[in-house]
Amino acid sequence: MNFLFGKSSYQKTFKPNKKLPDGAQHLKDYAEATLGSGNLSQAVKLPPGEDLCEWVAVNTVDFYNQINMLYGTIQDYCTEESCPIMTAGPKYEYHWSDGTTKPIKCSAPKYIDELMTWVQDQLEDDTLFPDKVGVAFPKNFMTMCKNILKKLFRVYAHIYHLHFKIIIELGEEPHLNTSLKHFVYFCNEFNLIERKQYAPLSDLIEKLLNKDNE
Repeated sequence: MNFLFGKSSYQKTFKPNKKLPDGAQHLKDYAEATLGSGNLSQAVKLPPGEDLCEWVAVNTVDFYNQINMLYGTIQDYCTEESCPIMTAGPKYEYHWSDGTTKPIKCSAPKYIDELMTWVQDQLEDDTLFPDKVGVAFPKNFMTMCKNILKKLFRVYAHIYHLHFKIIIELGEEPHLNTSLKHFVYFCNEFNLIERKQYAPLSDLIEKLLNKDNE
């Protein structure tokens, strides 16, 4: 959760952070307590007696906030000139679409701005993400979260492939690695992302997760 960045010396957000819905603080507190144990694979599991959609909603909001903060640390280095196309290495190129428009080829800062604005709009739509605990989630909620998380992963992939040097210089590598591991463990636990979507970072993800099993 955002406490992962508590010791960061460079805190800057790209977009305003999203607050949790009323009544969801206990889930965030639970997640922070379990994450504090250092066992990420256990921390992502659904807490006993809690609603799956509530848990996925709280964590989706938090991943948006984490990625928002991580990208905020390097956004001054991600420019139209340095990143004229949204890529994750030479093999992977992403074109922006919100699902209702034809995909367009654009720069990384343009893509990420459109993406984070679009995610923010979804999170603030109380017909998709109810603003009070106990309100029913829509039938397409999990599908929407899968789409959000799939797109958010691309920001991790872009940062690692294009801006990792500056991440190291800023001392943010531990935060980035922990955030990515948390994201992958969570998505794998609830089958929220197809494994092929991890392809740009597959070797790194395997290394990070294997290190936990040593």
